[in-house]
Amino acid sequence: MAAPDAGRLAPALALVVNAFVWGISWWPFRELQSAGLHPLWATAFIYLVSVVLLLLARPGAWRGFAGQPLLWLLMAAAGLTNVGFNWAVTVGDVVRVVLLFYLMPAWTVLLAWPLLGERPTPAALVRLVLALAGVAVILHTPGAPWPVPRTLADALALLGGFSFAITNILLRRLQAAPPVTRIGAMFAGGALAAAATGWVGWSQGQVPAPVLLEGGRLGVALLLSLGFLVGNAALQFGASRLPAQTTSLVMLCEVLFASVSAVLLGAAGLAPGTWVGGALVVGAAAWSACDAPGAARAGTPQSAA
Repeated sequence: MAAPDAGRLAPALALVVNAFVWGISWWPFRELQSAGLHPLWATAFIYLVSVVLLLLARPGAWRGFAGQPLLWLLMAAAGLTNVGFNWAVTVGDVVRVVLLFYLMPAWTVLLAWPLLGERPTPAALVRLVLALAGVAVILHTPGAPWPVPRTLADALALLGGFSFAITNILLRRLQAAPPVTRIGAMFAGGALAAAATGWVGWSQGQVPAPVLLEGGRLGVALLLSLGFLVGNAALQFGASRLPAQTTSLVMLCEVLFASVSAVLLGAAGLAPGTWVGGALVVGAAAWSACDAPGAARAGTPQSAA
């Protein structure tokens, strides 16, 4: 195998940072829910804070929307990603939700070819199979059915993963747009989609009204907002510089972060199968990050790594 490409190392590490933020985000969302704040309202608040901070730092961020209609699609895709994932991790088993969310590489393989012109190479398909085999090993429990959307959490996780695959592909398509504008679109999408879904759920009696946070819980919300600010900036940096399937596979590190954090905080047990499956997932991600196509260039459609 060729030596790791130094030009790809920084984007890959940036994606790992984003995966870490998302992988441990289930805990603060559950803390906020225990204080009476539904994850939809929590998501809307967190991203509203991020939008305000972004506009204070870069007041002209929205000027980049001119002539970039795909930014509106990015806003919608990022919003649905947050609605699906953030809600799912508070109502379902954390590890199961994250694993269903990370069927995302399969969606990317299907979408990246027609939308980006990135044909999956044989090596990319092998890495994809390796990663999905790891997911299957982690999910497998004797006598239990294979995961299908039987619960709200399952459906939300699948929705979030599909939307995240579209988000990553759009980030590749929008490399010409200013990075700060892409970040602003994702933050605004998170706030608007969560607020709109929360309002619909509230009007139907399915979502409780928002509550005011005080003291430590407000600090948790603000810290989570800062974490998503850093994580989304890292995603912008990494996903815009790597092929879509590479991004998807590197981001599978979130499975490991979520599993370990859930075990350490007493929210899950780590069975032997999880260790084996996690090793397969991380191995596929590391292989993908290190094995670069020779002609890879930012902004140029290419075969998936």
